[in-house]
Amino acid sequence: MDLGLANKSVIVMAASKGLGKATAQQFAAEGARVVIASRNEAELKATIAEIQENTPTSQLFYKTCDVTKPADIKELVQFTAETNGTVDVLVNNAGGPPAGGFEKFEDDAWQKAFELNLLSYVRAIREVLPYMQQQQRGHIINFTSSSIKQTLDNLILSNTFRAGVVGLAKSLSQELAKDNILINTIGPGRIATDRVAELDQIRANSLGISYEEIRSNTEKSIPIGRYGKPEEFARQAVFLCSSANTYVTGQTLLVDGGLVKAL
Repeated sequence: MDLGLANKSVIVMAASKGLGKATAQQFAAEGARVVIASRNEAELKATIAEIQENTPTSQLFYKTCDVTKPADIKELVQFTAETNGTVDVLVNNAGGPPAGGFEKFEDDAWQKAFELNLLSYVRAIREVLPYMQQQQRGHIINFTSSSIKQTLDNLILSNTFRAGVVGLAKSLSQELAKDNILINTIGPGRIATDRVAELDQIRANSLGISYEEIRSNTEKSIPIGRYGKPEEFARQAVFLCSSANTYVTGQTLLVDGGLVKAL
């Protein structure tokens, strides 16, 4: 299937590693012009070099961006429009907030999580909309977590603001449909990334067992029997942002190997 992404202008936030990096690589493999962003310039350069080694014909650019700073987001979108002529696809992504229960966090932690995992998405969408509305088309996808369907223990900050992203996307799907802008939300289950490894280690420490035991026990709870690969998640995100998707908007999708049992 031709996904129609050749020369499309794509922004991938938090793309120097993990799910963002895998998604940028999949877009590049489809011929898109991809701008990757994160706070660390050295990691961005290394990511571009790695993707270009695997996909020599890729069209990749980078811009440093702290997603909690509105000026950085504005500059990223302006850079993308100047480099690629417009913005066709926005991939909203950000690192997860700290783990912990309700009593652990004061107002400053809640504010930081809000700015990182919800307000950054609002700001990025606000910046790309003029380009998408002018051309009367666009795709936006928001990376969240499987907690949008079933909350995760000891992750109250993530549970709260990931759910907010779902409400944002569902509302915007109604407002933006007239401009042929489709917006969806995608949540990873246990995908083998640094973030998941970090959370598994925290859980292992709290239970006094090894990381390997935590992972083995978790894999037993996943119907497919293993952690997902970043590229397995990325392929679903790319499909939803391609010309193959012309009618799916306001929806949430889990890529979790059947882990979450909620309807």
